[in-house]
Amino acid sequence: MAAELSTSINIKEPRWDQSTFVGRAKHFFTVTDPRNILLSNEQLAHAHKVITDYRQGIVSPGLTEDELWRAKYVFDSAFHPDTGEKMILIGRMSAQVPMNMTITGCMMTFYKTTPAVLFWQWINQSFNAIVNYTNRSGDAPITVSQLGTAYVSATTGAVATALGLNALTKHVSPLIGRFVPFAAVAAANCINIPLMRQRELQHGIPITDENDNRLGESTKAAQQAISQVVVSRILMASPGMGTNNIASPAHLNSCFERCFLLSFSFSLVFATPLCCALFPQKSSISVSRLEPELQEKIRANHPGVERVYFNKGL
Repeated sequence: MAAELSTSINIKEPRWDQSTFVGRAKHFFTVTDPRNILLSNEQLAHAHKVITDYRQGIVSPGLTEDELWRAKYVFDSAFHPDTGEKMILIGRMSAQVPMNMTITGCMMTFYKTTPAVLFWQWINQSFNAIVNYTNRSGDAPITVSQLGTAYVSATTGAVATALGLNALTKHVSPLIGRFVPFAAVAAANCINIPLMRQRELQHGIPITDENDNRLGESTKAAQQAISQVVVSRILMASPGMGTNNIASPAHLNSCFERCFLLSFSFSLVFATPLCCALFPQKSSISVSRLEPELQEKIRANHPGVERVYFNKGL
């Protein structure tokens, strides 16, 4: 009879070393695997029970270490790390490839009229807003009013910026014009992400010591978290911009459109986890860079703490 699995495995942290890019890449290749969105509610519930029980020292009969880690990554792919809530399906990082493939395909197909371009830009930025909200940092509740204000400001600002910059392609040289779509995506991300996560910038996100003891909330940590996410998202979008720069919809027939869309989708499979891996999910900041009043509080109550940690979101 096999021995019962030890309860000392640290499933609060990823399986691979997060201090290295390779370790983070392995982690995110597992979390962002598109096959995770095909998991049934029963499978998600089972993974949730396995992980919840294990954290309480209860080991499911016959559970192996590999099965435990598999349950953890199923759990991580579907449940928010701070709130513990099941995340919106299309907002999960595992939905990035199929959703972006669908939206990009529609943007490449319906581009001939201004209303069509406007509609699909709005759909694209609405999807981005859902992803940004779903993968936010912190566990503070957000009211419907706050969420509605954030959504309208984020999508309106991002769509206007993207359309405005894309319109510049008619007035600049072809060489410069090739980079305008990428600039549009970058600018839209710089608007959409902070606005959808504006509560974090206003009230801060939870910070902890290395043992996960909560020390307070910091707006400085929120600024660093959102900046890192913006960089990751801009680079994540670059494969799509490469596709658009090589061949715009006006120059493609349906066969080439399908080929480019397949190429884009294939590159997204790698771009999503690799760009998520640029920065650790559990990021950190020196106490000396926090707000002065928070520095004083930490140094008074926790004199040995020099660095604090936070979930940066995705």
